[in-house]
Parts: sequence; C-alpha cells; structure tokens
Amino acid sequence: MSTDAKHNHDHAPQADTPQDPAAFWESHYGDEQVWSGNVNAALADAVEHIIPGSVLDLGCGEGADVLWLAQRGWRAVGVDISQAAIVRARAAAEAADLGEDRAAFVRADLTTLADRDRNASLTGPFDLVTASFFQSPVALDRQQVLRAAADLVVAGGHLLITSHAAPPPWTAEHTEHAGDTTDHHTTDHHADHHSGPAEFPSPEDELSALALDPHEWETLTAGIRTRDVQAPDGAHAHLDDSVVLVRRRGIPAADVR
Repeated sequence: MSTDAKHNHDHAPQADTPQDPAAFWESHYGDEQVWSGNVNAALADAVEHIIPGSVLDLGCGEGADVLWLAQRGWRAVGVDISQAAIVRARAAAEAADLGEDRAAFVRADLTTLADRDRNASLTGPFDLVTASFFQSPVALDRQQVLRAAADLVVAGGHLLITSHAAPPPWTAEHTEHAGDTTDHHTTDHHADHHSGPAEFPSPEDELSALALDPHEWETLTAGIRTRDVQAPDGAHAHLDDSVVLVRRRGIPAADVR
C-alpha cells in the first residue's frame, strides 16, 4: 500500500460485501498481502523514547507494527479479527526469525477484550497498548474496545491511538467532510459508539471518548500529524492523522518488564 495505515476507508463495504465484521475483514484480507509491511510512522516516532517492555497491538492486520516492535526489544502481541491476516502475520514473524516469545499473534474479536475468559495472551497488563487506524466501515464498538484497552495498561505504561483525522483527498468523502461545518467538539457524534466510514475523530474526540481520569492519566501528545503519500493516480497528497499518546501515572512494579 502507499501509506502506513492498516485500515482505511477506501474499503467501505459494497452492496454484496458481508456486513458481519469477521466476514467483512476476512474478505478484505483475501488471498494476497494487503499492506506494505512498513511500520506506522506515528508509532515509530512515539515509542522512540519509551523503554521496551510488553506491548499489545489492536487490529494488527498483517503484523508490520508488531514485527517492528519485536525487532527493537519489545515482547509484542498482535490481535486481529481476521484469521487470514493472523496467518500472514505469523508467517512474516517466522521469516524474520521471531518466536512467539517475541512476536505472538492472536485471532480474536476485540469486543471481547474486557471479558474475563478472553485469550490468555490478552490478559495483560502491558507497558504499551497501540491502536493504529483502528477504524472500520462495518460495525465496531470502538469506544468500548479502547476503554477496555486502557484498563490493560500497567502503571507507568502508555496507550497510543493513531487514527485517520480526515478522509483521503482523492475520495468523494473528503469533499463532503471538508464541507461539513458541524462543531464536532460540542456535538456528541460518539452517541452510538460505533466507528463508520464518516467518523474521523480529532485528538479531542479520542480523549473525550476515553474519559480517562486525569488523576490517573497524563496526556503526552494530542495533535494532528500530516504525512506525505502517493494517491492512487500517482499524484502527491497529504493525509492527516490524529495522534494521542497518554501515560498511566505511577511506577511499574519491578517484575512487570
């Protein structure tokens, strides 16, 4: 792909595409590699000064971020709803000579992240939880998943959320978005708690949806990051990403890392 995004809105479901999330993403990944295999640049920048420890990557896709983190000393776990993506990610880890103790991949529905009987690899706590472009054109209780993910962060650990802040400039949706004068900072457009093709959260939206206790969490980064990409027609373009990095206050226990 031409960007480092995992999930983008060019893949909105057509009339004949299954609306069930698992079926949709299984169809999306299909039989061939979808993404570039490059790390998400916002993630690479954000973790530059964080001591490696345990990390959980939500919606890991084909595993590029997990592999990049594992190669830099993290004990990384990636989770995705698509079995095809997980199979591809495991193959990439094996090719990179990374065992499951360094880069593990779990197929799971992230809406079960708060369940007591969730996969043992997802119990945490984690030094870092990442969600890169965790947006979906089919039903996703995104707010619930991200709040559950925050609960898995250890004292002194971090939660990083990178999202599409606006649709790609080469789409019709971009024109509609640009013409929308709604004040999204005062309108509760998270009311249904689902992320769809038209939802492009700002950093303020993300923090509001997380509703983190300021006595327990501190915000390190909350802003828009612009990156250069190549449009499908080969033209030069820019994409805006919302980047939120928060830290849970406190000092991790000695046996956590």
